[in-house]
Amino acid sequence: MLVLGIETSCDESAAAVVEDGRRVRSSVIFSQVPLHQPYGGVVPEIASRSHVEKIGGVIGEAMREAFEPGAGGGPVLPEWWRQIDAVAVTYGPGLASSLIVGLSAAKGLALRLGKPLVGINHIEAHLHSVFLAPSAPEPLETGPLLGLVVSGGHTCWIDSDRPGRYRIIGQTLDDAAGEAFDKAAKLLGLGYPGGPAIDRVARQAARRDAVAFPKGSPRPGNPALGDMRAELCVSFSGLKTALMYRLREHPPRDEAEVAEIAAAYQEAIVEALAERCARALRGSRYRALAVGGGVSLNRRLRERLHEVTADAGVTLLMAEPRFCGDNAAMIAGLAGMGVGVTGEEAMRLDVAPALEAGE
Repeated sequence: MLVLGIETSCDESAAAVVEDGRRVRSSVIFSQVPLHQPYGGVVPEIASRSHVEKIGGVIGEAMREAFEPGAGGGPVLPEWWRQIDAVAVTYGPGLASSLIVGLSAAKGLALRLGKPLVGINHIEAHLHSVFLAPSAPEPLETGPLLGLVVSGGHTCWIDSDRPGRYRIIGQTLDDAAGEAFDKAAKLLGLGYPGGPAIDRVARQAARRDAVAFPKGSPRPGNPALGDMRAELCVSFSGLKTALMYRLREHPPRDEAEVAEIAAAYQEAIVEALAERCARALRGSRYRALAVGGGVSLNRRLRERLHEVTADAGVTLLMAEPRFCGDNAAMIAGLAGMGVGVTGEEAMRLDVAPALEAGE
């Protein structure tokens, strides 16, 4: 099965062609980071306008790369379109004004080609990204697994028996981990995007414990917990506030002190994530921990999750670096596994900015 995937949930215009859910024939991403850097974060209006301008060209490039690798420009041949079996697209969660661009493009393309449309949950697709590597195990042979999706917009722990079966068992109650990194980088004057900046600066620090930051445990009985496990939920708002007060009361004297503060802040986030993974794995039925999302590129987080899974005796599955952030290969791949909204319901889909895994 050959699926064309389209992704425009935030600030990446992406398209990909994936065969049988795992073999990536092409993956093209136009990053808007330079457009948003002057503002220190994603500006929805700029993001949606850029998607409108770029998505057509990105789709064309993905098709050319899939069927005639290295050929460069030129038209997308009719016989290539005929080989596509379905068009898959992210319909949520994300920025409404960004999602609508990709969803509209996918619906129009599916109608024009006479191909099925598949609506894909962006969070669930991040978990599938770990199976896009040639060396990765078969998805249907891996479960049950614990999933951690950690990105700029999402931080959640997911129980999954198999592709298409997802249940959130813990999540952030406020800022996502990536958002916490972005806000800290802005306070420290490190620029945008904040996650890579803090990761880079923290590696220069002489120590990781120069500042004692809180590790984000929400108060028991918080009504926002719902049916989730309290010990698997996290709050990063207090961490951000602690950094703000630390910088106000004790401004860093030099770059070395900035590095130590960044390292301590990063360690607080990483430990909050790692500790919850360890809790969920302890005495569980899980055979693997699958980790997706842009923050999973963080080197310190990868170190700690290797330690956690080794202690628990389970397999650690992490996406290739090119598939950690938002991409369309994970969208097409998950659709190729038979997951997603299909049929007439797919053509009636509207964007779902607040969609959660398992919905």
